[in-house]
Amino acid sequence: MDVLTRIPVREQEPQVRAKNFEEVCYGYNEEEAVAEAGRCLNCKNAQCMKGCPVSINIPGFIAKVKERDFEGAYQVISESSALPAVCGRVCPQESQCEGKCIRGFKGDPVAIGKLERFVADWAREHGIRPKMADKLNGHKVAVIGSGPAGLTCAGDLAKLGYDVTIFEALHKAGGVLSYGIPEFRLPKDKVVAAEVENVKSLGVKIETNVVIGKSVTIDELMENEGFEAVFIGSGAGLPRFMGIPGEQANGVFSANEFLTRNNLMKAFEEGYETPIAEGKKVVVVGGGNVAMDAARTALRLGAEVHIVYRRGEEELPARKEEVHHAKEEGIIFDLLQNPTEILVDENGWVKGIRIIKMELGEPDASGRRSPIEIPGSEYEMECDTVIMSLGTSPNPLISSTTIGLDVNKRKCIVATEETGATSKEGVYAGGDAVTGAATVILAMGAGKAAAKGIDEFLSNK
Repeated sequence: MDVLTRIPVREQEPQVRAKNFEEVCYGYNEEEAVAEAGRCLNCKNAQCMKGCPVSINIPGFIAKVKERDFEGAYQVISESSALPAVCGRVCPQESQCEGKCIRGFKGDPVAIGKLERFVADWAREHGIRPKMADKLNGHKVAVIGSGPAGLTCAGDLAKLGYDVTIFEALHKAGGVLSYGIPEFRLPKDKVVAAEVENVKSLGVKIETNVVIGKSVTIDELMENEGFEAVFIGSGAGLPRFMGIPGEQANGVFSANEFLTRNNLMKAFEEGYETPIAEGKKVVVVGGGNVAMDAARTALRLGAEVHIVYRRGEEELPARKEEVHHAKEEGIIFDLLQNPTEILVDENGWVKGIRIIKMELGEPDASGRRSPIEIPGSEYEMECDTVIMSLGTSPNPLISSTTIGLDVNKRKCIVATEETGATSKEGVYAGGDAVTGAATVILAMGAGKAAAKGIDEFLSNK
């Protein structure tokens, strides 16, 4: 066996998967997983763990895989992560654990994400659950939002014996895992629902259709319902737009709305009458992972899809794997270009988009080279749907209805990175509600930190 080269992962052929919503990657089987685990050096000073926001004992679980102790591997992961089947699929491992893998200096890094996915899938298929607390400790904690931050915080607290209730605004638990990530990257029934059930198996209760700030406020939860601490993991669901002419036209979506309609209202299933514009030619504006998700979803609904992004390919913020898959499937990338106007017909529907070409200038404050318009380079492109994928910010409903909760100028809740503590005693926050839109694993890391902070607060109290 060539220890410098990772075991390849089987995938659907691009021309086949571009026409269905089944999972792109098949994952490892037992033999492939054991062989890939055999490439791990089992480093004493494991750099991979330093790259993991939830500090999974990576050499520990991989050593169990090597020994074919898959249940043991799952229990090792479960000590740190509530959502291994999710993380194994959507984490940017290349810039985190795998990016620090020593094996990667002279060859391919160990496929840590694919091994984590294998272990989690094996556990689900064999009915293995995480271990719950021996007894309750008498303290009640409320968690707002059932996305990755909320599920992680709730799971960690439940393992410590807390009586935890999650309040979810939508009718289905999972947050962005359920409504934001397409089925072909993250299967909802097979993976997300199973991960939610694992958290519930720890004793966590989930109440759906509860809009905090409207149905009940955080102050009321603490004053009237006996919750001694609250974690806010409500995400960032308020989409941003460019402010260009024509954005109010029919056929203009935020990526959030487009993906939510597709995921929760099952536009991807034949027989569902889902109110979503299945355009023949779709323009997605943006270059992040959500833009790739929206573009690949529109493609599967039968459209010709263009991604318009104002910087070049090297500056695309999306994972390289997602860009690679999008290109394989036939997405057209119009880079160094930026919309200036959405063209609207006499009935108020999108008929095209006006675009100006760009060039890269000097680096901006973040170190990325700033795009500059090229005068006189504007042109028009016909299309019937435009999807804006320009990032999101937190919905201000919770912060505006909670006394003494500070927010910053971006309407994000102010919380410490170490514990998630906010300006209001007993209230903690983390994930996109604090940072703005970020990754699933960073939200999980924040949920984990807040669980530790809440435990320390209530123990001292």
